[in-house]
Amino acid sequence: MAHLLVVTLNPALDLSIQLPQLEPGAVNRTRSTHLAAAGKGLNVAQVLVSLGHRVTLSGFLGADNDTAFVQACQRDGIEDASLRLSGETRINAKLAEDDGRVTDVNGPGLEVSAEALAELTADLVARCETEHPSAVVVTGSLPPGVMPAALAALIEALKASGTPVWIDTSGPALAAALAVHPSAAKPNEQELADWAGGPLTEPVAQLDAARRLHAAGVEESILSLGAEGVLWISRRGEWRSLPPRVEVRSTVGAGDTLLAAMLHGVVEGLEPQEALRQATALAAEAVRHVGVGNPHAGDFQQLLQQTSVDRCGEARVGRGV
Repeated sequence: MAHLLVVTLNPALDLSIQLPQLEPGAVNRTRSTHLAAAGKGLNVAQVLVSLGHRVTLSGFLGADNDTAFVQACQRDGIEDASLRLSGETRINAKLAEDDGRVTDVNGPGLEVSAEALAELTADLVARCETEHPSAVVVTGSLPPGVMPAALAALIEALKASGTPVWIDTSGPALAAALAVHPSAAKPNEQELADWAGGPLTEPVAQLDAARRLHAAGVEESILSLGAEGVLWISRRGEWRSLPPRVEVRSTVGAGDTLLAAMLHGVVEGLEPQEALRQATALAAEAVRHVGVGNPHAGDFQQLLQQTSVDRCGEARVGRGV
């Protein structure tokens, strides 16, 4: 299996609070609380490890409250290479009520100086040049102090090492990242619509935008459409998947599962139909519960069988990037 490097610049601790009903302005009694390491980078790393890869997780952590991340990495067999900064990693509170309503209160993150970002960049490039990971995944939001242009510079530095760079972010950070042509990107429908400059409510428009993203220099153009499946445009051809019908409990972690599983399929050289089928089925497995997808679920083979993958744009299959 491959060695993969995952970078999360703005990790978080998730404080999950269960209570009967939230009453603003009043004293609320919780039914349960749970604090755990979280964030897109950790999610991606966990899925990649479950698929058999060696994973190094890097980025920034607050030195004052990194225990949960240390424990999570030790538990899951992830190499912890995050740079510690003075202060605390942000805490995102999720208040879940009995009627299903969830209120998120997210912290901004640690302030990251230009010097800290330069130190992290140098360490990541050195790892790429000496350890030769099969790919680097840069995922999540940007912390205070890191502008979209700085993210683009980080991606360019990693690309210069010869390592494929996969990205998953949003907003101005995504626009800046796409401008420097990462190896792969996984926008959702709204994120790709923002880049393409128009709505993508019809399949033809979705396919056209995904093709444009690929033609712009993103070798693996992956459009996540939720329950409507996944569009994947690459030199391997043009493919669309449709996931099995499952009962949705939580979509948090499904996109990270999809990204990790797609990377797994690419670095392992799976046939494109099989790579997309596995990734789509694993993302469907993820939405059935809180957390990321489990490839060892007892009914995963059934989910695979219920996932359809078809070609689209036959005449364009095999074109170069």
